[in-house]
Amino acid sequence: MLEKALDPMASPPISCFIIAMNEADRIGRTIASVRDLVAEVVVIDSGSTDGTQGVAEAAGARVIFNPWPGFGQQKRFGEDQCRNDWLLNVDADEVVSPELASEIRGLFDTSSPTVAAFWLNDQIVYPGSTIPRPFARDHRFLRLYDRRRARFADSTLFDNVSTGGAPTAKLKNPLYHHTVRSLDDLIAKCDERARYNATFAKKKSKTVLALRLVTEFPLSFFKYYIWRTHVFGGLMGFQYAMIMAFYRFIRIVRMNAGTASSDGALNVTRDLAVAKTAPSAARHSTTVS
Repeated sequence: MLEKALDPMASPPISCFIIAMNEADRIGRTIASVRDLVAEVVVIDSGSTDGTQGVAEAAGARVIFNPWPGFGQQKRFGEDQCRNDWLLNVDADEVVSPELASEIRGLFDTSSPTVAAFWLNDQIVYPGSTIPRPFARDHRFLRLYDRRRARFADSTLFDNVSTGGAPTAKLKNPLYHHTVRSLDDLIAKCDERARYNATFAKKKSKTVLALRLVTEFPLSFFKYYIWRTHVFGGLMGFQYAMIMAFYRFIRIVRMNAGTASSDGALNVTRDLAVAKTAPSAARHSTTVS
């Protein structure tokens, strides 16, 4: 354990919670980025076999085991384990930048914020880099929020915070997302998420799926390469955009196969699908951005 434990009196009244599965190589960095910002760090582990629990505890976190129930459900479980009402959720492959930590700390200098939640800018960091590419604009989501007015949706497939119309605000500084260990890791992660999404996504008509089989890859490539600015990431950015576009295409292929299949070969039972896909998906992250 660390010699210096988390000091609630020196930090804003925020609990940070992280869901994890086999993240021993990354979770220490994540906890270090929030350790001096929040009053406590809670890690919800769904059965790691690589020592993630010990790494998290050594970094100062409280670790709780919970079998994998789904993305939204696991985060709702995490919410309930926290001691404070203001929550910061980060994934085990994300890092709160020093600038973002300072900005969050400033929100609580005099009193608690009046809004229910804050939007954070997620910026992907390529393997071997420590900062995002120029002009990064990957994703934006609600991750700092008051659980009395906002909660993660009860969804097996998605992990989105719902505010029920309560007011929100934006934070300026970025959350760094080390989502890619390597290109091989990204390919494996996308394949798993494609299977998981195809299993739990809402059914769509064969006509819609047939149209998307034609349009999904080119539109997704444009989305990632141009709109999300991976064009500024050089060769790595091009490869990332191609892999992500292929992931989106394969997801539609599998959804179409599941819709067309009469024997349920793709959409097997929930327990079997979770056993095959969820632990590895949670290992990589909760969001394919």
